[in-house]
Amino acid sequence: MKNFQNTRPNVGLGDIVKNVGSGIFNRTIGRLFSSGIRRDSRIVNARAKWSGRDSKKDWRVKLMVPQGSPLETFFFENNKLLEPLSNGAGGGGIFWPLTPSIIIQYSSNYNAMEQTHSNYPHYQYGNSQVDQMNIFGEFPVQNQQDAKNWVATVNFLRTATKMFFGADEGYGLKGNPPPVFHLYGYGDHMFNKVPVIINTFNVELRSGIDYISTTQTPVYGDDLANTEFFDYKNEDATWAPTLSTISVLVTPIYSRQSVKNFSMSKFVRGELNGRGSNEIGFI
Repeated sequence: MKNFQNTRPNVGLGDIVKNVGSGIFNRTIGRLFSSGIRRDSRIVNARAKWSGRDSKKDWRVKLMVPQGSPLETFFFENNKLLEPLSNGAGGGGIFWPLTPSIIIQYSSNYNAMEQTHSNYPHYQYGNSQVDQMNIFGEFPVQNQQDAKNWVATVNFLRTATKMFFGADEGYGLKGNPPPVFHLYGYGDHMFNKVPVIINTFNVELRSGIDYISTTQTPVYGDDLANTEFFDYKNEDATWAPTLSTISVLVTPIYSRQSVKNFSMSKFVRGELNGRGSNEIGFI
């Protein structure tokens, strides 16, 4: 029997896996390119964007503190914990670094009127409304600065779902319900300065992933640094997951005065979207 010898150079298992994986990746990218997707597409070069952008180009989904309101002082004045959220484009607030999923529902409500000896009821129009919107997306944390943003985001949402209650006299807000925020995202004719309240929020802390430590200016450092039970070393430490999911359920809310300014003819032309002077965004 003739002896056949392998004339190929020695190839390790790691090289084989690498070549197969790169081949699959190249074929996938090839299909994307053949579909007209450019090489600079977000699908090809997807990155989490934590840093602020120019307000004219920033289309990320954001929940912002209304500009000029006393809430700006309440949330961000001399607050190192929320400082990472105070310098965003257009004001302070939270945003999703990766494009989130948003479920929107609009309703027109009709009441059925019973008719004697009839197979079909008559319907009387009741009202229309924009229902609650669920915003949920992943929060990647890749370094300590990202972890600071994550910690600040969670603390912001904890505060945003509470009323002004207790021994808090400094800001003149005691007794007020949880704040109203402005929702932004996807440009002028989608979500722009839409007033919303936060109904619920959920944070998924997954198992089996890494956590990154980050430090903040100590809150109790001066009081507890010298006690035998605490050793703060002038900084507070918090651990943030490298990947988590944060979902927020919001409801658009319009005051009676703002509803008086609604115009169907303006709305159908794309006006009343929050870009006009002293306007809020109707959706």
